[in-house]
Amino acid sequence: MAYDGVLDDVRRAIAGKRPQRLPVFACSEEFDVKWYGRYDYETVCQDGRKMAEVWIAAIEEFDYDWAWLQVDDCFEFEPLGVGTHGEGNILRATRDYLPPTAATLDRLRMPDPRTDGRMPEKLEAIRLVREHFGDRVLVEGSCAAPYSSVGLLFGLEETMLLALSDPDLLARACDFFVELQARYIEAQVKAGAHAVWIGDCNAFSGMLSVEQYRRFALGPCKRLVERARAAGAIVHLHNSEVSIPHLLAEAELGADIINCGPAADLNQVKQALGGRCCYSGNLDPIEVLLRGTPDQVAAETERLVRIGHSGGGYLFNTGEMVPRDVPEANLRAMVAAARQS
Repeated sequence: MAYDGVLDDVRRAIAGKRPQRLPVFACSEEFDVKWYGRYDYETVCQDGRKMAEVWIAAIEEFDYDWAWLQVDDCFEFEPLGVGTHGEGNILRATRDYLPPTAATLDRLRMPDPRTDGRMPEKLEAIRLVREHFGDRVLVEGSCAAPYSSVGLLFGLEETMLLALSDPDLLARACDFFVELQARYIEAQVKAGAHAVWIGDCNAFSGMLSVEQYRRFALGPCKRLVERARAAGAIVHLHNSEVSIPHLLAEAELGADIINCGPAADLNQVKQALGGRCCYSGNLDPIEVLLRGTPDQVAAETERLVRIGHSGGGYLFNTGEMVPRDVPEANLRAMVAAARQS
């Protein structure tokens, strides 16, 4: 169950040390909502009290050491006028993007996380989860990194084209999102978040070369990381990255933890990031959790923990979102194996 030393253990890992008890995380919110069974995902994502109800129940049932209140990618963008869609158990996603022009950017109003859109519901969920667990789980909010935020405003294809057609506009848009996301992080910390998950999957190596990442995404993200840490948040970065050169570039951001993608070789990640930055990951949620047996899940979990935990500076996590149809026995096998390793 949740335990009093989890924050100390996370901080030991961030310092490059071996936690006394290895914190066990899972990007499990889709699975958790289906397991809970009282609401569909679209209902949960609109109501902070329902979010808290589901997350608290899942943590107590499956023994996760964090409350990962990522929920969906749309909270910050709906108040800007971006169209989104979710239905039943299909997570909300952005789809009706704004025109990629200077006029669009100049018209944007900085939203207030305390009053605008669904952001207050997420703050309420964070408050209730922190109130329930105190410091016995890592309460982790979320936001998109600046480059990925531009992709969620203008669309990914248009954002990538801006790098060629109007890099100055792309830089200005990233600047806008450094400020927006910093304010959102500050509000989440005030609501009770210990940490923030900064997602930058639009800057993944499948989209940008290392040189492009450094030119367009790294600088704004570094400034956001600095603002987040100044607000008191532990920063957990996730690009779903599998490329070692890209992970080494990410290590320059100053994030406290980097979560690596499921296809990354954890031995190589350890060699690259060990001593530079705490890393987390990276159980494959599809090939292992969804398609494997409990014994296979346990064996792969044990393998990953042997690699990471032996050297310190490591936290166990899945490499990506756990699908809602993962067998319950597999989640239990994962947590039990990580606990026993």
